[in-house]
Parts: sequence; structure tokens; C-alpha cells
Amino acid sequence: MKTSQMLIPTLREDPGEAETVSHRLMLRSGLIRKTAAGIYTYLPLGLRIIRKIEQIIREEMNRAGAQELLMPIASPAELWKETGRWEYYGKELLRFKDRHERDFCLGPTHEEVITDLFRREVRSYRQLPLNCYQIQTKFRDEIRPRFGLMRGREFIMKDAYSFDSDEAGAKISYQKMYDAYTRIFTRCGLTFRAVEADTGLIGGDTSHEFMVLAETGEATVVYTDHGSYAANLERAELLPPSHTDTTPLRPLTPITTPQCRTVEEVTRFLNITPQQLVKTLLYRADQETVAVLIRGDHDLNEVKLARLLRVTEVQLADQETVERLTGAPVGFAGPIGLQGVRLFADHAVKGMRNMVIGANQADTHYLDSNHDRDFTVHQFSDLRNAQSGDPSPRGDGSLTLAKGIEVGQVFLLGTKYSKSMQATVLDDQGKERPAVMGCYGIGVGRTAAAAIEQNHDDKGIIWPFPIAPFHVHLLPVSQSDRTAETTAHIYADLLAGGFDVLWDDRNDRAGVKFNDADLIGAPFQVVVGDKGLADGVVEVKIRRSGAKSRIAPSDILSHLRALSDETDTATSTSPTSIP
Repeated sequence: MKTSQMLIPTLREDPGEAETVSHRLMLRSGLIRKTAAGIYTYLPLGLRIIRKIEQIIREEMNRAGAQELLMPIASPAELWKETGRWEYYGKELLRFKDRHERDFCLGPTHEEVITDLFRREVRSYRQLPLNCYQIQTKFRDEIRPRFGLMRGREFIMKDAYSFDSDEAGAKISYQKMYDAYTRIFTRCGLTFRAVEADTGLIGGDTSHEFMVLAETGEATVVYTDHGSYAANLERAELLPPSHTDTTPLRPLTPITTPQCRTVEEVTRFLNITPQQLVKTLLYRADQETVAVLIRGDHDLNEVKLARLLRVTEVQLADQETVERLTGAPVGFAGPIGLQGVRLFADHAVKGMRNMVIGANQADTHYLDSNHDRDFTVHQFSDLRNAQSGDPSPRGDGSLTLAKGIEVGQVFLLGTKYSKSMQATVLDDQGKERPAVMGCYGIGVGRTAAAAIEQNHDDKGIIWPFPIAPFHVHLLPVSQSDRTAETTAHIYADLLAGGFDVLWDDRNDRAGVKFNDADLIGAPFQVVVGDKGLADGVVEVKIRRSGAKSRIAPSDILSHLRALSDETDTATSTSPTSIP
């Protein structure tokens, strides 16, 4: 393809709206343009990347035995009401009425639609296992869309749904999808980890997120460097401390702490470490208020607390509630004398003695408080976020924290949807049983954005070979007949050799062409000019390393084939067992 024949509106300056590296570079390199908040048009260059990712996905999904179909983006409210998600999903579900005043929504996901299809078309266990997938536009009405394709309202997603007659079969289907995802993201040239994850609004008991490691990621990945354990921050398990403080108990003593509300203020005033202080946090969980004790240097994990309390979510109690229950301003809450609320504590608190806590009085804390003697904890549990250096729950070293971008997630749903929608099959005894389901999603545009977050420099994008919009950027730097003729021959040879080539045929300065080539990020650049041709060579540059070679035009194809064999990660990996 020639540059003059493509719509590639590159930008010299960073767009003011861009908040992340991928958003900035996607706009600057002419991949996307904003249509509305969280809604983008894919320009020709961007669509080429999307299609390449989709092709890898299709190949691996088909290899795993899944069948492609296409479901409608609009679905009737009746299906969502059967599962309870019409009300439960919240404002992210974009609802509307058709001309007959019937309620519909734009699908953010398709569990209801596929389960309805299954219950109408599949009757016997002999038709199972079944796995169907689609690559389709979704819509989630995010309250604050941001970061370009990373968190948009409209996005392209691959979603798959498996149906099995029993739990054992469902686990096999889940493993197949886990392995397929491993191959997909490896083939896309990404560095990633599969981590244990919370199931969230989708539901189910087991889930893994596939996280591309990048410093700019929103999520936190917790893993062991040399072990098998990996989880996202919300899901990461922590063991109770192996050490218990055996210091003799000291008498409880109130102390004045004027205007000291935060951990930092209290510890500085008392000249103690945060590890000696325990925070008392009040949370609303449905109609109940609970108190949670967390060590001063730890952060509460709200997902873990919600899971413990068997509620969808928890929220910090408002100022009025805190003051009513404690009788003190916010910042001085403590467990002693706290009435009418259940008291929970993180495991780390159980091993502490002589701790500093709030006194439920303004400008006052207690020194040397101890549980069991001064207050009673209803239940100890794993309630905090992991920190670097914490021991792995699998006993395989210490935990490390890194930033990551979720590009895919797999769920073992069980019978959550099949029971509520009566999607049953006859087993080998002729009895009706609800199908055991799994669902599996990949954000296609998000995968492209994550690839940029992981592969860029200060000049632009550095595409992994398998998903690059073009493999080679052909750059003639003069308008002579000899340069034009050589460029045309190289272009024809590379196309015949299976390379995707972008030929910058613009009558523009060499510097402009080089800047655009670095910005767009094809793995290889071939520079053709009179000076090199006088010596019988052209210049080949590897975008990632910047390494340059002088190669005879007749040897370009074989040279790039050798380079692509070194850099192309588009090879299938062996199936990986779930850690």
C-alpha cells in the first residue's frame, strides 16, 4: 500500500485529550479518531491492527474447538430480567425503548442471549460440549470513559460461551480456553501473566485475568518471580502472620492526640511506627454497618470484605454515620465501646499486642489496647491488600507487585445462568440437568492499546511483528528515477514474499518520512536513496533496537525473512496448566 493512497493523518503534537501513552500514540499515528466520549472511529491503519488480532483469535479459538457465530448487539429486557441483571447491572447497561415501547438494551456482554439460544436448540448431553464465540461490538455506558480504547463505552470484544453436562466437563472447557488465551497473547507478541481474579458482575466461582505487564497499567498484579502464584490485587490471598507478638500486656491508657486524625499524624505525634497502630474503618454493607480493623501500614481490600460479608459491594460509611456510632469526629474511631456493629479484623491484627487505636473521643487515642481483653473481634480474616515482600500463599517465595492491563478474562460460571433461564439438557439417565457454563472475553481494541503501552519509545510505537499494521515501511528519500525503480522492485519482491509493506511515496522531506515511520512503528524500515545506491546498497533499520544494516537490494527479501524469524513471536505455545 502507498501512503498517498491511505488515510493516515499523523499529528506532530500530542493531543490535549490524551491521558495515556497508547491514547496519545493512537491519535498521533492516525489509528483512531474520537467520535464522542468513549466512542472512536478506527481509521484504516488502526483497523489493520484490529483485524490481525482478530485473525489470531479466530485461529486459536477454532483450534480449541469453538464455533463462531454472531449475536445481535440489541437484546430484549425479558432475557435480562430472567437473570436479575436488568436491575442489578446498573447504569452501565444502556437501556432504550423501541417504537412499540418495548424495553431493550445494548449488550455489554451476551450471557443471556447465548443461554436463550442454547435452551431453544440443545436438548441432550450428546450435543455437548458446545463452545460458541463471536467478535462483535459491545457497549457499556461508562460513567467516565478515559484512556482511549482502554476504557471506552463502545468497544470490540471476543466473547465465548461454553456449555457442558457436568462440572468435570466444564473444567476441561475452561482449561482449553485458558490454554487458547495463552497462545493468543503469546502470538500477539505480548508479555503477560494469567492471574486469579474476582468474578465481579459476570459471576461464577473461578476466574483468571490475562494481564499485559506495563508500568502504565491501571490494575496491580501480584505474583511470585520464581513460583506459580499470580493474582490481581483484589484476589491475592495472604496467609496469617507466622509470628505472634509475645510482649507482656500493658495497661490500657488514653492519650490526648490533638487534631491527629490520619495514620501519619498520629504516628508522628506519638513517635511510633504505623505497624504499631490499628485503624478502625466503618463500612456500609447493604443495610448493615460493620467495623474493620486494619494495621496502620496496610490497606483494606474492599472486594475481600464484600466477599466475606456475602454482598455485592461495600462503601465507606459517611461522616454522619461515623459520628453517630462513635460519638466522635472522623479520624478517632476505635473498637472499644463501639455498639451495634459487628467487628471484623485482618489476620495481621490477631498477632499484635499493645496497639494504638482510636478512643471514640475527639482528639484522643488509646495506647496499649489488646483484643480479647479490651474488645472482642467477631471474625479474623484476610482483608488487606498484598504488599511486595509478603510471603506467597503457595509457599513459593515472596510476592512482587507490578502494574498490568487486563486484556482478557475467563470465567467458570457454573449454573448461575442456566438455572435462572432453565437451560437444561437430558443426561444419560434421561433426567434434566442445568448446563454447566463458562464464559471467556478478550478486548480486541484494548489488546492493541496494551501492546502500545508495552512497546513504545519517545519516538512512537514499536509494534510486535504479528500485529503490526505493516511489517515494513519503505522509505525512498529522493525522487530520482533510479531510486523510484529500485523502490518499486523492492516493494514487489516483499509483497510477493508475504510481507505487508507501506510505501511512503510522498514528495516530502526525508525527516518527515523518518518521523512518521518511527511514529507508526513498523518493525522494519527500508531506506532507499541515491547515496546508498551509488554503493549498491539500501539501509535496513530495526525499529525496536535502532540497529542498521547496509544490504544489496536483491538481498532485502532474504534479509528481512531472517530478521522476522528472529523477532516474530507468532508461534503457538504448549498448553499451560492453570496455576
